[in-house]
Amino acid sequence: MPPPTLYFIRHGETDWNVERRLQGQHDIPLNALGRVQAARCGAILHELLARHGRSPADCRYVASPLGRARETMELLRLRLGLDPGDYRTDARLMEMSFGRWEGFTYLELQEREAAALAERDRDKWGFVLPGGESYAQLVQRVRHWYETIEQDTVVASHGGVCRALMAHLGIVSEQVASMGAVRQDCVYVFCGDRLTCHE
Repeated sequence: MPPPTLYFIRHGETDWNVERRLQGQHDIPLNALGRVQAARCGAILHELLARHGRSPADCRYVASPLGRARETMELLRLRLGLDPGDYRTDARLMEMSFGRWEGFTYLELQEREAAALAERDRDKWGFVLPGGESYAQLVQRVRHWYETIEQDTVVASHGGVCRALMAHLGIVSEQVASMGAVRQDCVYVFCGDRLTCHE
């Protein structure tokens, strides 16, 4: 039996994204563009499901409990014609914790944490952020969540979680996963060890 398909949507833009601040597990709301992106992802998903002869009601829906992911899920469900609030949350889908670095830009951290940043550059996957997590730790909790999936699922979550899934499923190497950009205006489709992006 083929593995379930994951329709993965990174939350829409926030003001901290614009300012290039590390959000981590801070609960930052979507901005106006982020709400447009979330609704657009709902339209993309609707088209994808229709192309495969599926109804939106055929899938399960789960989001990170952080507000930006929940609002993204609710806006896309509205666009799909579903009850906006009828979905689950799972803490294992929260963004990687950046610990005491949350709220800072990389430029600010270069002034405050130069030695730690240099260490992270040498091992971005394994480096445990001060008071936070590493990608290696993140992929463990994402893997535990992924192993519970029993049917096609729509996920609203975060860039770090998407990178963790890419590495866990062997789509890209850990090094490539830790460096790659994850867009906020498209739907990523994980099907076993294949990944496609739809815009």
